[in-house]
Amino acid sequence: MNDRAFGKTAFVDECAICLRGGDGGNGCVSFRREAHVEKGGPDGGDGGRGGDVWLVADRCVVSLLAFRDHPHRRAGDGTGGSGKGRHGKTGKDLEVPVPAGTVVSTPDGERLVDLSAPGRRWLAAPGGAGGRGNARFLNNRRRAPRFAERGEISQERWLRLEMKLLADVALVGMPNAGKSTLISRISASKARVADYPFTTLAPNLGVVITGEGEEFVVADVPGLIEGASAGKGLGHRFLRHVERSLLLVFLLSTGPEAEMGPERQLEVLLGELRAYRPALLERRRLVVGSKVDLGEEVQWADLNISSVTGRGVRELVGRLGALVREAREDGDDRADDSRAVVHRPQPERAEEMVQVMREYDAWRVTGRPAERAVALSDLTEADAMSYALERLGSLGIDRLLARAGARTGETVQVGEVSFEYIEDGLYESGGGLPG
Repeated sequence: MNDRAFGKTAFVDECAICLRGGDGGNGCVSFRREAHVEKGGPDGGDGGRGGDVWLVADRCVVSLLAFRDHPHRRAGDGTGGSGKGRHGKTGKDLEVPVPAGTVVSTPDGERLVDLSAPGRRWLAAPGGAGGRGNARFLNNRRRAPRFAERGEISQERWLRLEMKLLADVALVGMPNAGKSTLISRISASKARVADYPFTTLAPNLGVVITGEGEEFVVADVPGLIEGASAGKGLGHRFLRHVERSLLLVFLLSTGPEAEMGPERQLEVLLGELRAYRPALLERRRLVVGSKVDLGEEVQWADLNISSVTGRGVRELVGRLGALVREAREDGDDRADDSRAVVHRPQPERAEEMVQVMREYDAWRVTGRPAERAVALSDLTEADAMSYALERLGSLGIDRLLARAGARTGETVQVGEVSFEYIEDGLYESGGGLPG
């Protein structure tokens, strides 16, 4: 949604974003060089971990506009280790502010997290692990390891962001029901007002201050029409902005431009909310007759107002303030608390992360543990190859290959390295170089 046609700042409530954590720094191969020490041991330091990318719900961000033309975000890389056991620096984390009420999903539509209130954070793209220096590979059999571990390359991921407004009151009505005029009257919002349907192409927010000094936020959203729950008109783009409101105000036009009577308007509005999400009908509500300066009062409505003349507007603000206060005191759940909640993805079990699959005339082993096992600085070095084979064996990859039907002599690709499979569970190096 946007208002570019009217020369206004664009409002964007849906977008795609591409995130990538920082790469890990490489481990160092180094040996002590000191006076009178003929053969110093390994002292290569570890590489620093790459920075993480966090999505943070921020009350000062009101749109996803910043990501529409520039969707890419990346954290800082870790630096490499060095001699004398000096470890590399960790890459700088990146915090990406998004509007409170943003829902994060995969491109396929799987919901990952709901950043429903200011202060909530989600680890969206973790940085790569730093590589271990050669001092980490010292043992009784390997006294002078001449290899280290390379830093992990972080993975790029695309996500879908969808914003849902966090307003106390949502004005619900047919197109041209007077919602924009009302919000302009009761707040400092400069909503566009005109005498034709769908004047409002993007939500407007207004802060209302009552006579008692209380504040609440009102959302004027695009007009609802019959069939909106099925995507007609502005469809779901309107309806999702109603979901988090504490109070629904049904504004029923009595003006001469109304295509149907107030009873039918309310019937359509309730029907569309019911079809979209039945729980919305359980919210506190207020039925208000609008534009009574141009038509007759709605006798069964809670209030009748005219935003142009000001009739009934002061009383409406008082009623709204009381109902919002009541909803807040009762703790109505719309996930609108300001606690700093941190969301982290659940770690996967190692055995579930390693997979074997057929790839043309070879076998491909995927999964972080397997790929890290061969991410060494020099696989042409005998100790490095021995270590890599030990790690692959401990992960049970020989058993996975046997179950998959691998045969002696076939090529096995792990990361950038290729091996030759032997049925007794061993691997012969295919040169120890990237395949």
